[in-house]
Amino acid sequence: MAQNTKTAVLVFHPHMEASRINARLMREAMGHDDEGILVRDEYAALRSGQIDIPDEQAFVKGCDRLVWQFPMYWYSCPPLLKEWEDLVLTYGWAYGTHGDALKGKELMLAVSVGSAGENYHHEGEFGYTVDELLAPFKATSNLIGTVYRKPFILTGVSSGMSDQNLEKAAKDYLSRLQDDWPTQ
Repeated sequence: MAQNTKTAVLVFHPHMEASRINARLMREAMGHDDEGILVRDEYAALRSGQIDIPDEQAFVKGCDRLVWQFPMYWYSCPPLLKEWEDLVLTYGWAYGTHGDALKGKELMLAVSVGSAGENYHHEGEFGYTVDELLAPFKATSNLIGTVYRKPFILTGVSSGMSDQNLEKAAKDYLSRLQDDWPTQ
């Protein structure tokens, strides 16, 4: 990662107090402000009742790299991330005429998936890969002009990921945040 690069980690988990996986990943990323890793728990920030659009726009515009961290719910994201996209990524700011505020920034998803990875393929239980299910985010990235990077995906988190595997995943996540991001 280039010197002085700022990475915004936006965490979208509606029940962080009950989360084992996303809470651990978030804790691993926190405390690295001196390395330019800035973490926001978006549900905690929403306690005021509404998204502060100008603040969110200023925060992400001031960063070089964006991470949307969330658990996969019903093959998609928690509702606040969708609402955040709808309200923050506005026409004229993030896309459309003069909408280039995020153009050229990198975007990476950090997704925790309940079922085992082997269920996510064309012959598997769900008939789709996790990458295919994330296609709307890649389309959003294309629209807003960000460079979509290979997602950080943890599968099988509902089947009792061991503490040892979770610790390894947390270290791998921090390493990914600190390093150059691979392409898709």
